[in-house]
Amino acid sequence: MFERSVFTWNALIGAHMTNREPIEAIQLFSDMNALGIPADASTYTSILKACGELENRCYGVQVHGLSIKLGLLCNVYVSNSLMGMYAKCNDSNSAMVVFESMSDEANVVSWNSIISAYSAAGKSAEALKLFREMQISRVVPNTYTFVATLQACEELSYMVFGKELHAFLLKSDLYFDMFVANALLVMYTKGGKMKEAARIFYAMDEKDSITWNSLLSGFVQNGLYDEAVAAFHRMQVVGQKPDQYSIISMISTVGRLGSLSNGLELHAYAIKNGMDSDLQVCNTLIDMYAKCCKMNYADPVFERIRCKDDISWTTIIAGYVQNGCHSRALSLFREAQMKGIESDSVLISSILQACSELMCHSVVKEIHSRIIRKGLYDIVLQNTLTNTYGKCGCIDYASRVFELISVKNVVSWTIMMCCLVQNGFSNEVFDVFTSMKETGIEPDSIALLSLLSAAVDLSALRKGKEIHGYIIRKGFILQGPISSSLVDMYASCGALNDSFKVFSCIQVKDLVLWTSMINAYGMHGLGKEAVRLFNQMVAENVLPDHVSFLAILYACSHSSLINEGKSFFKSMVHDYALDPWQEHFTCMVDLLGRANNLEEAFMFVRNMETNPNVAIWRSLLGACKMHSNLELGNFAAKKLLELDSEKMKNFVLVSNFYALCGRWDDVDYLRTKMRQQGLKKDPGCSWIEIGNKIHVFTVRDKSHPESDEIYNKLAQINDTIKRKGGYVAETKYILHDIEQKDKAEMLNGHSERLAIAYGLLKTTKGTPIRITKNLRVCDDCHTFSKLVSEYFEQEIIVRDANRFHHFGFGVCSCGDFW
Repeated sequence: MFERSVFTWNALIGAHMTNREPIEAIQLFSDMNALGIPADASTYTSILKACGELENRCYGVQVHGLSIKLGLLCNVYVSNSLMGMYAKCNDSNSAMVVFESMSDEANVVSWNSIISAYSAAGKSAEALKLFREMQISRVVPNTYTFVATLQACEELSYMVFGKELHAFLLKSDLYFDMFVANALLVMYTKGGKMKEAARIFYAMDEKDSITWNSLLSGFVQNGLYDEAVAAFHRMQVVGQKPDQYSIISMISTVGRLGSLSNGLELHAYAIKNGMDSDLQVCNTLIDMYAKCCKMNYADPVFERIRCKDDISWTTIIAGYVQNGCHSRALSLFREAQMKGIESDSVLISSILQACSELMCHSVVKEIHSRIIRKGLYDIVLQNTLTNTYGKCGCIDYASRVFELISVKNVVSWTIMMCCLVQNGFSNEVFDVFTSMKETGIEPDSIALLSLLSAAVDLSALRKGKEIHGYIIRKGFILQGPISSSLVDMYASCGALNDSFKVFSCIQVKDLVLWTSMINAYGMHGLGKEAVRLFNQMVAENVLPDHVSFLAILYACSHSSLINEGKSFFKSMVHDYALDPWQEHFTCMVDLLGRANNLEEAFMFVRNMETNPNVAIWRSLLGACKMHSNLELGNFAAKKLLELDSEKMKNFVLVSNFYALCGRWDDVDYLRTKMRQQGLKKDPGCSWIEIGNKIHVFTVRDKSHPESDEIYNKLAQINDTIKRKGGYVAETKYILHDIEQKDKAEMLNGHSERLAIAYGLLKTTKGTPIRITKNLRVCDDCHTFSKLVSEYFEQEIIVRDANRFHHFGFGVCSCGDFW
């Protein structure tokens, strides 16, 4: 039988390595050892390369140990292969140990190997230091030396050295080497220097697939998607066939452009050329379809992948989250867990976003535990967790996670402020802002928007002005969301003139800013001003959208501009081809209902192409209650409870309507049902900002430190308006079956009256009293406020759940229409 020599074994191992079959090469090496055939330096050189290809450091270390026993480390080829193996296994320290053991035997390949090891490990400073040492040692660098060194210059901070190498290479014959040119091209693309990269590209006489792919990848990485598409077409024109890397870059490009048709063409090309089985191609296709909002195309690609990796699962789950399919994303996450897929920070961030939308706080807590167990507790995930708990309404958990962040960044602080605003803790937002500034971190625009939102919730004009001043001092540009939020803040705090000042000083007004100002006029009952501004916006060629039409319809509704409201609704549909939302229909029903055009409002509802939602029936019922239309009101009440009998405000509205009709048995039935379901009516509360502090009052509240003075003032007010204005409590609005005296006492304890009394105690004549109430102002309190403004000669501005009321000289800006 033919006996194989070491030369034969080496030839077979070498053949497998040539054919990129490292596993088979290692198997032959194991067989060789089992048969007792001694390996030589050539064998170990090949096997170390195989370990590097497989990134199998564990086996590579064993081979390293064997080579030491056999005394093969003195062989420069073995040592170079060892360094190459460690470099590919991302172990630059072990590579350096081998390099230092070579003493003066290191040749250009040795230097190239150690420089590559450090470059691949991202240790650019060490790699460049080795390059300088190589020059001092008088070893002449070759093509691969410059390729490895240029790789170390891809970091932006080392780009200067890369440019120096470029200048050196211009004087060298190596500048025309395609490998060196490709390395220069990659360096500039990764550094964002696409103009320099393009110069290199067009100067190259010879280009291979790596050259084209590097250019394509550079365009994609730097957001130059149109240039990437043009380069891809040019590539095919000159006869360079795209490979899977070209296709991956282009699929990524069309995904970012949202070009589904081009994506489908690339998918077809991948199938035709046998690339559809490539894992990276499939993962990129899934991402592309997700960005094009075609998860029904992404799902089959995912299902056809035989060996799905972590990226496959992460991409499909993230895609479903991006497209609002949160339940499906959560289901896939469960499946991934069962299959043993590792959850990295990207996957966890995606699934936490799904949980926040689904309000699955139990799942969030489960994932939180997993994060802790796996040691994934970095600041990105801590910020995401804080945000998710906040969105799920678990503000205590959000605060705990936030407090555990050792080094908070601006994102951490901003998220915490957003969570507080979302959960109704607007007062605490300003405390967090103060703590943030004390740590030396300056807020970004998102943080400032949260602060302005908190000021809106509290109607805290002084705090809002402080934020406005901060914005100016810090040089933030008054454009975009900040300008529109300032307009909204001033309007919501009752300072409409300040809103208009901000609006007027913005030179370039976008649609959001126009809409904010139109909405500001609407909430203050200045419908005609809102109409004038809307028409001015259109005249200045700013195209209205759904939201701007919603603002103008709201303004028309609250100013009884019936014809104008109808005209705008018709224009939206016919002139701008905008399909109305349910909110637009609600505004129209409100507009017609407030004007007592109840039959027309009902016909409008019946003629809707979509089914009316809860808000529409609520609006119709509210109008029926206002105008005592019992027959239509009963129908609207029935429809409302059929659609939603879970929310407290629906029960309250229907119950109040039944009380107005004298249907006390039905009132008792509804209130019993409310108790059985654990529903409680939101208590009325009002608040006023005095001395940069928010003072909150509830019905018949006596918890305020100055409660005695407040009630004494209230008694004085009642005496004055009864004596001078003939005030008599309108007890018919107390819908309880109790004595008239008790009804009058209930009205006297309403929260806005306490706030007005406190305002009169603490402000000087001529200073507007600004009050916010969480519910609608009742008719009797409305009359009370008008009389107080007349006989105490002080303007009172009340923001209730419906709109603003400016009381002055005995009249209200709403014209008693709200």
